[in-house]
Amino acid sequence: MLALDQLRPRQALSQLLNFCLILSTAFMLWKGLSVATNSPSPIVVVLSGSMEPAFQRGDLLFLWNRDMDTSVGEIVVYNVKGKDIPIVHRVMRRYGGGGIDPLYLLTKGDNNLADDTELYATGQNYLNRERDVVGSVRGYVPFVGYVTIWLSENPWMKKVMLGLTAVMMVVQRE
Repeated sequence: MLALDQLRPRQALSQLLNFCLILSTAFMLWKGLSVATNSPSPIVVVLSGSMEPAFQRGDLLFLWNRDMDTSVGEIVVYNVKGKDIPIVHRVMRRYGGGGIDPLYLLTKGDNNLADDTELYATGQNYLNRERDVVGSVRGYVPFVGYVTIWLSENPWMKKVMLGLTAVMMVVQRE
């Protein structure tokens, strides 16, 4: 019996290390994707219906940011200064981009009546391709991102899921 009592702290430590290994692996995969795609956020979830019918709310988008030349009609994800939510919209116009001139883009949601100038930062009329755009959409998986939306709309569920994970770690034995 004494040997079993001494084994429990080892099992707990082993489970904790396994959990840390899973977290660090997920973090390394995310950073690896970020480096490969040249995007700080290589995967995003569509949060609104502004791009319907092209993308629905909850679609998971895969981004690529290696091509700095963006054409009209391409769907890009961009961040606005002072706002933390990425926006997924289509490029309607492009300005500059020749030689040393920066490339500026005007975007609009497919389901919106007006362009995005009201969404941009104060005093900003166009997006700077290099500074504002997170990436161009290269693929998507429909509705997979609804889990993320559900968790952000119901913050109490995050706590429930974390609690269940902690309980499972304590109860589970190898």
